[in-house]
Amino acid sequence: RKPISTELEMDFAQWGGASLGFAHATSLSSLLALRRHSVGRGARSFRCALSEPGEVAAAAATAGTVARATERKLRVLSGVQPTGSLHLGNYLGAIRQWQLNQDKYDNFFCVVDLHAITMPHDPKVLAETSYAAAAMYLACGIDPAKSRIFIQSHVPAHAELTWLFNCITPINWLERMIQYKEKSKKTSAEGSGPSVGIFDYPVLMAADILLYGADMVPVGEDQTQHLELARDIARRYNDLFGKRRKKLKIRPFKEPKGLILEGTGRIMSLEDGNAKMSKSAESDGSRINMSDSPDAIRRKIKRCKTDAVVGLTMHDDSRPECQNLLGIYQAVTGKTPEEVEAEVTDMNWGTFKPVLADAIIAHLEPIQKRYSEILSDRTYLKQVLREGRDAANEVAQVTLKNAQLGMGFSLASELDD
Repeated sequence: RKPISTELEMDFAQWGGASLGFAHATSLSSLLALRRHSVGRGARSFRCALSEPGEVAAAAATAGTVARATERKLRVLSGVQPTGSLHLGNYLGAIRQWQLNQDKYDNFFCVVDLHAITMPHDPKVLAETSYAAAAMYLACGIDPAKSRIFIQSHVPAHAELTWLFNCITPINWLERMIQYKEKSKKTSAEGSGPSVGIFDYPVLMAADILLYGADMVPVGEDQTQHLELARDIARRYNDLFGKRRKKLKIRPFKEPKGLILEGTGRIMSLEDGNAKMSKSAESDGSRINMSDSPDAIRRKIKRCKTDAVVGLTMHDDSRPECQNLLGIYQAVTGKTPEEVEAEVTDMNWGTFKPVLADAIIAHLEPIQKRYSEILSDRTYLKQVLREGRDAANEVAQVTLKNAQLGMGFSLASELDD
């Protein structure tokens, strides 16, 4: 009797390691063909032809064993604006945390250049600062083999999904955003007034997050409201179009959670311990830029604001500058708070500031060297960004397509059928 050909379809919708797992199934001697028809990471389907009906169950068992042994990593998305120079606060508060956690999660890290234009910017330097930000990600240890690195505007779905969300987001949700109120005051004081971009960028941020089905988003104290808005928009979309998506067998938008990063908290301004270190601050002396020379770092630390209280401690909330500078020292040296306290017991500001400056310089030196090498190797940098863009597009286009279908759009791809 001729061998019976049996079609077996295996759907590993939530298993990112499906391709690897099913490769193990090819050890079955009678596995004749393996064809992948995938529409995106996280939603994979495999079909194989087996020569004997009994081997269907064997293949399923083999793949199932590997699936159970391989847990799907939670997906994380984050990004930094390419405005100005990345500073020590961006690094210690965000990028280094990404690097330390990149083995735990399925990571998408982008340079958010679309957010950078919500405030007045210099078009002559936007492209170069975007490349520079990506180069700094790499120099700080973000591994493109473990994390996708890309420039936001290189994935058109960010802007397209934002428009879809704009049309279902009530205006009063955006009017209550704290950062909109703060930036509106600043632009009004400058005489220009707030742009639509300043008003609407939280919707773009929601699109950034939901586009990749992020399970978790690293957030600081000033970003929790934006994460809540993303959750609200996801919930509203699901309420409005959930029945249609369910009929089409499309999963609802996931409501992301905040990822609370351990270790260093917010890095504050060198001129005001109550204000966050910021690229937009007018005074360059308020921050340590990642590209600052040793002389510039020593000068800024020497001039930074301190207090007149005798003794140094990390545990006095009434001394924000003291807490900030000792916190920076702890972060760049890797010491525990107890070790820092013991070291500075007999110090005053005059003796501690040079020690702090030397520690920052020593920590940044290898990063700056690597940054210079990557920035000068534009071929490598573009390759990393191209691969990151392609991986991001693969996921983003599926999400956008599903969002459009849920809202009843016709698809351009239908014209080719």
